Amino acid sequence: MKIKFVEVFKNKTMKRKKRIEERDFIIQNLLITEAGAEGVGIGKHEHVVVFVPYVVPGDIVDVQVFKKKKTYYEAKLLTINQYSENRVTPRCEHFGVCGGCKWQSMNYNMQLHYKRKQVIDNFQRLGGFDFPEVNPILPSDAIFAYRNKVEYTFSNKRWLQIEELPDADAGLINTNGLGFHLPGMFDKVLDINHCDLHSELGNRIRDAVKEYAIAHQLPFWNARTHEGFLRNLILRTSDCGDMMVIIILTSFNDKAEKLMSFIAEKFPQITSLLYVENTKMNDSVADLPTKIYHGNDFLQEKMGDLQFKIAPLAFYQTNSAQALKLYEQTARLADIKEHQTVYDLYTGTGTIALFVAQKAKKVIGIEYLQSAIESANENAILNNISNSHFFAGDMAYLFTKNFIAENGRPDVIITDPPRSGMHPKVIDNLLEIMPERIVYVSCNPATQARDIAMLTTKYTVKEVQPVDMFPHTQHVENIALLVANE
Repeated sequence: MKIKFVEVFKNKTMKRKKRIEERDFIIQNLLITEAGAEGVGIGKHEHVVVFVPYVVPGDIVDVQVFKKKKTYYEAKLLTINQYSENRVTPRCEHFGVCGGCKWQSMNYNMQLHYKRKQVIDNFQRLGGFDFPEVNPILPSDAIFAYRNKVEYTFSNKRWLQIEELPDADAGLINTNGLGFHLPGMFDKVLDINHCDLHSELGNRIRDAVKEYAIAHQLPFWNARTHEGFLRNLILRTSDCGDMMVIIILTSFNDKAEKLMSFIAEKFPQITSLLYVENTKMNDSVADLPTKIYHGNDFLQEKMGDLQFKIAPLAFYQTNSAQALKLYEQTARLADIKEHQTVYDLYTGTGTIALFVAQKAKKVIGIEYLQSAIESANENAILNNISNSHFFAGDMAYLFTKNFIAENGRPDVIITDPPRSGMHPKVIDNLLEIMPERIVYVSCNPATQARDIAMLTTKYTVKEVQPVDMFPHTQHVENIALLVANE
């Protein structure tokens, strides 16, 4: 039986839609054989690779090609002619539109298989170096409600379904929305009714804020004209039971005061109610002060035996339970001895550095943001850790021979860079310093493979351990142990 897939994306104009339909073609009974790193399914048509979102390996589908290149096509799903045995019913009502959980229709064991395969493929194709068999991926105990941070965007031009367009043109429906940006669209958000990735309390808070804002005619942000009042809503939770709510708005006035008062009264569970005034053209708020309306200006979090104070806008792993597994594996691979000095590059708020500090003689953490370093020092004091030292600065220019001379040569280096990977100067310095072991933690196996390929001139990859931090997405966290060649 053929199952029609709900077409969720509309073309900007009917003229453009007609032009695309005339140019494109239909591929029938395409067998999906793989799942790609970008969350798409992969099939082949006449020796050309075809990328299709929202399909599962084993599906047999009809698709419409909308982009043609010499070596690949991009297509949209039209019809599922035969279900894969690995397909499951997506739990989220927004699946297929939101784009945030592209693998939610794939059973979890198969998700884990393709995440591990993603690591192997990147190491083989992009890295080209020798490495041992990749360890089984560590699954997440919770595959829903695992995120401790979610950021929503206000928009007065929410994404409209096709059936809503006539009413919108006639001014009969409210076009305000609070939700997630649609892929590739900076000015449109999908209005979210329920997100399965964070807590029920978070869902209730989001809905209440949206309903209050619409009822009291608070202007939602327009990303094109840069007009409006409400811009973003950030929700953060902790395993200690804390709940932080941050409202980003253009100014704090009487309307803002009433909104904040409403939130505080309706949700006494909130331990930190904060706001940020942002009048900039972009949504970046890391450089703006966070102001307290009610409660604390931090989240209390725990990691094993350690306690952490997390600043409102500071980075912290968004899957707390899996973060503990990640750090335990990092510490295991680092194999730190009590006489050794450890450097933690891209230390953030010092979570990994403090996690391993009790095993080492001394730990040095380096991070770009001064505010993160201040949090790291505060957390060291909170946990009575005296052998950790944190420094703020650009990694490429701070992590030098002179810095090493002043702070001691590292025996072990742990590095957890952003998705873009390490700066070439950092890699050059690692090759010159030659620590005994390098433990490379990454959220992007592609840039990790690129960096490791440069390090393997003097290092050998001894172990590879992927960890699933983000169920239902294509993302995977990976740890690689490199040992200096004799």
